[in-house]
Amino acid sequence: HTGDASVRTGKPGASMSRGHWGNKAEYILTVMGAIIGPGNVWRFPYLCYRNGGGVFFIPYILFMFTCGIPLFFLETALGQYTNQGGITCMGYASHLIISFSATSYIIIMAWAFFYLFASFSAELPWASCGHDWNTESCLDLSQTNISRGLLPQTNTTLPSVEDFFGIEDVGSLRWELVLCLVLTWVIVYFCVWKGIKSTGKAAYFTATFPYAMLLVLLVRGVTLPGAIDGIIYYLYPDISRLSDPQVWMDAGTQIFFSYAVGLGFLTSLGSYNTYNNDCYKDCFYLCLLNSGTSIVAGFAIFSVLVAQSGPGLAFIVYPRAVAMMPMPQVWSVCFFLMIILLSLDSQFVGMECLMTSLTDLFPVHLRKGFRRELLLLLICTVCCVLGLSLVTEVGGMYLLQLLDYHVCSGTTLLLLCFCQSVSIAWVYGADRFYGNITHMIGYRPSRIMKYCWKYITPIIIIGTFIFSIVRYSPLKFSNSYVYPLWANILGWFIATVSLSMIPLFVIYQLINGKGTYKEVSETALNSQNNFPPYKNYTLTAILLLTGPLKKELGILIGPVVWDGVNSF
Repeated sequence: HTGDASVRTGKPGASMSRGHWGNKAEYILTVMGAIIGPGNVWRFPYLCYRNGGGVFFIPYILFMFTCGIPLFFLETALGQYTNQGGITCMGYASHLIISFSATSYIIIMAWAFFYLFASFSAELPWASCGHDWNTESCLDLSQTNISRGLLPQTNTTLPSVEDFFGIEDVGSLRWELVLCLVLTWVIVYFCVWKGIKSTGKAAYFTATFPYAMLLVLLVRGVTLPGAIDGIIYYLYPDISRLSDPQVWMDAGTQIFFSYAVGLGFLTSLGSYNTYNNDCYKDCFYLCLLNSGTSIVAGFAIFSVLVAQSGPGLAFIVYPRAVAMMPMPQVWSVCFFLMIILLSLDSQFVGMECLMTSLTDLFPVHLRKGFRRELLLLLICTVCCVLGLSLVTEVGGMYLLQLLDYHVCSGTTLLLLCFCQSVSIAWVYGADRFYGNITHMIGYRPSRIMKYCWKYITPIIIIGTFIFSIVRYSPLKFSNSYVYPLWANILGWFIATVSLSMIPLFVIYQLINGKGTYKEVSETALNSQNNFPPYKNYTLTAILLLTGPLKKELGILIGPVVWDGVNSF
């Protein structure tokens, strides 16, 4: 395997084989875009409100330092050390989840574009009930004090729900949303089509501009009369909530969700770093920035209202509150533009990671001519067609929440992170990986990282997983509609298909490999010290639980003999 040394050391010629970031800023901004998304705006503030206000910060920070940062650092260092993307380092399971996420997550952008275009009208469509599509149940809440929250009222219908989430013609496509969906995929394609060259340049805007929008909304929110009431709801600590296991469960899942661990994003992006890049400090700064953004977003949201979590906040409650402000069109445009950009960089980073993994898996075929661009066009087209099922009148929303709940977050990410942590810490060896990182960055990172990978993180993940199973309840839509049994079975089946890639690949190698598992494992492990650091692909060869390394390296996972030992 040639060319890797130049890639790792940043020497000329690296870009001829695989490429690397043009500068450090491109890497930092791209990772920022990957980990900071709409969930920082609509999920974290609500979790604080529901789980004791400022008290929620205690379990959140504990999970951040015991799970979030260690796993974030592990994945980034793994990509930088091996110079390989997600599939060749972490396996097919995470990339199936990325594929499902790419199809469903982009619907948020399509909705946001829909609302953005509607925000340029003389009167916001969801501002009042005096429209032909409104029902008799619609109640004009224009007199509500938005700085004190939208209080629950009986027999009311929110206009924005009626406008875009009508219950009539269930299953029919909304042509407006279809056009917005096509627009989003076109934008994503051109952000990714030239690889990290275009991705890194796009991140300069998509990763920074949302902060300007967030600052505008924050300043506007805190200057509203009564804004202090909402902020008190956000920060006032309820110590008694710490005894509730659900509070700790929510803190843990939010960390895994917002840090984008377990999906291969960080591994793929880190693989384009030079070999001696100080990824340890990068990871700390990025993790703190991510959590800090969530906290600041809480001030922006709670200074206006206290509402709910998920798309309901972004597309129902907040638009309704904005409609009652002076110059509502301006604030509506700012808000939805922020949602679009927060979603966009997460989306195109996911596609870039998928393309990185595929080109690493088949470099001879996909690094010639325009083959990579054509493959990307094919993937975007297929995902767009599959996404049509999610832009129907009502059924699309049900399916979107089903995919998000069962496949794209929660249990699947927990199990992937557990396999990843165990593979590195116990199969390959936490001490060995710690030594590899020390050689790579030039100094010893905190030993706490090693103990987290080996003990603390796996134990916490298993505990969180067990608790999620014990407290499992059927999925509900808007806290009212309970999904039928067959829908929950479908969701678990899709999640199982993704996770099954881990044991299936191990079984495949056991059946088709040469020699015994013990013989090959010992040979690979004992050969580790015979290679220069930048050629040490034993690391990913020993990740038995999380996926294959490229055949071009002469290495196959599991019981397959290492045919290329002497060639190095």
